[in-house]
Order: sequence, then C-alpha cells, then structure tokens
Amino acid sequence: MTLHPNLDPELREALERTPPHTLEAATLTPEVVARQRAELDALLALMPPPGPGVVVEDRRVPGPGGDVRLRVHAPAAPPDPSRPAGRPCLYWIHGGGMVFGRPEMDDGLLAGYVERLGCVAVSVDYRLAPEHPHPAPVEDCYAGLVWTAANAAGLGADPSRLAVAGMSAGGGLAAATALLARDRGGPAVAFQLLACPMLDDRGLTPSSRRLADAPLWDGAANAFGWRALLGDRAGGEDVSPYAAPARAADLSGLPPAFVDVTELEIFRDEALDYARRLAEAGVSTEFHLYPGGFHGFDVLLPDTELGRAVSATRLAALRRAFRTGTPAPERSPAPGQ
Repeated sequence: MTLHPNLDPELREALERTPPHTLEAATLTPEVVARQRAELDALLALMPPPGPGVVVEDRRVPGPGGDVRLRVHAPAAPPDPSRPAGRPCLYWIHGGGMVFGRPEMDDGLLAGYVERLGCVAVSVDYRLAPEHPHPAPVEDCYAGLVWTAANAAGLGADPSRLAVAGMSAGGGLAAATALLARDRGGPAVAFQLLACPMLDDRGLTPSSRRLADAPLWDGAANAFGWRALLGDRAGGEDVSPYAAPARAADLSGLPPAFVDVTELEIFRDEALDYARRLAEAGVSTEFHLYPGGFHGFDVLLPDTELGRAVSATRLAALRRAFRTGTPAPERSPAPGQ
C-alpha cells in the first residue's frame, strides 16, 4: 500500500512497521463477512471484563423485530447526592460498516467514559445487514433509545442529559436516530456525537473518489456496506434519510452536535458537509478535521499524539454537553411551510 503524502509523520512511522495486509480493507463478500464476524466474536470472548469501577449488565428490551439487547455500563460508586435527577446518559451505537460489530467491542471505550464522566452508558446490539437491511438497524437503535429514555430513572440516569453517539457506521446511525427522535416527537436528545460518521450512500464527494484506496475502510468496502444495507437502492433516488442522513433535506430542530473526521478518509467530505448544514440550520455544531489521520487510526494507534488528541476532544465535548444538558431547539419551518 502506498502511504499518502499528507499522512501524519507519527502515524506514517507506525504504519511503516505494520504488515501491509493489516491496513488494507478486505474484499468483502458474504462469506468474508461471516468469517470476520466469527473472528471478532472469538476475540471478544477473550477480552477481560471492565475494571471494578464499572458494572456491566445486559438488558433485553422490546424492538421491532423481537428483543433488542442493550449493554448497560454504570459506575460502581453510589450516585452523587447533589444530582438527585441522576447521572448523564450516553446512548452509544457501535461501528462496523453496517455489517460487523457487537457492543462488547466498545466496552473499554465506554468504561473510560463512565469513569471519567460519571455517566451511564448504554450500547445497542442492533441487527446487521445484509441479513437485516434498512430499516432494521436504525429501528433497533431507535427502540433502544426509547426504552433508555423511558427507563432512565431505573438506570440511575437523568433523561434531560441524554446524548446519542456513535463511531463510523455507528455515527451514521446516531445521526439517523436523532432524526427519527425529532420526527417522531421524542425522546428528547440533548446532544449528538458523530465520530467519523458514515452518512452518504452516493459516493459522489471528492474524498470518496480521491481516497477510495484509503487504509482500513476503502471505497469498495464502503460500497459493499451500503449495498448490504440498501440493496439495489444504494446510490439511487429512493433512499431514506433515516438510512443515509446526508439525504435529509431539513436538519433544523436537531440537538447540538459534535462531528469529527480525518483528512485521509472517504467520509471526510460528507461529514464536513453535514456539519456545515447543521450549523446553517441553526444547530449548535462543533466540527473537527484531523490532518494526516485516516479512518479508524485512533482505534488502531490510540497512543499517538493525534490519537490522544481525538480521544481528549470527544471527551471534552461530552463533558460540556453533560454539564449543560441543553435541549434541542425548536424546529424551524421548512421553506414554503
């Protein structure tokens, strides 16, 4: 693999020591997906449990296709008596290109948020494509959000400080879940954190074309993920914004947002455009573009200077959001209404 000239020097040095095949996105087929899912499950089975400061419990709640599993992470310490309404709540949606992933793969990340922010974190085990195409994944995410908000008190959480967040495909699903919550009249979401989100099935942006051979998640893998979710509709006219949030015509009335993305990934321009449109719609929006980074580098190389900056910036954004608990603004009428 040829490394991009804009690659961060510390990341370049690390990648030059990495076997090239570990950086290249696999040519995805249903058989490859099945094998990689099994490999992920085997790895997750070997992961140690979270430390003593975090209690993890699985819940099964009603969903549109049967029960949805929610993985609840809570501080082991008793709640702060100065906060009788409860702790802030992070509703988390894992990544995996719409075709991979389990909540357990983010146990370490969420344990860190729980310990540093004193929050409750709830991660949803949504159904995966292609076995379960749109709208199954986002409807599972929404059902889990509805249950979390309705049962916040039992979780020791404050429903007025409920954030929806996710990374990669999870970031796209978080954006779509926030759209559904707005359009269905609830639950109230105080904040949305969209980390390197997968938002647009059309593949028309400059970054999606010029960075189609990017490390870890390239253009072919991205096209496979969207086809798995949407079938023959991918890239066409008949695609719901709840599948591809970049398709949403109206972004007003959404909760305050944090969006980040790296310079050298195919999601760069769709994330940048979504953040711009959020701001234009009157949504308070924080945006970060990390120069020299590539998709998922902060997971692969978290102890680099840039990796630490990404983690610290997301943590700071959540801390501010949970401190204020700002509700979403009123939705402004669309032109012509």
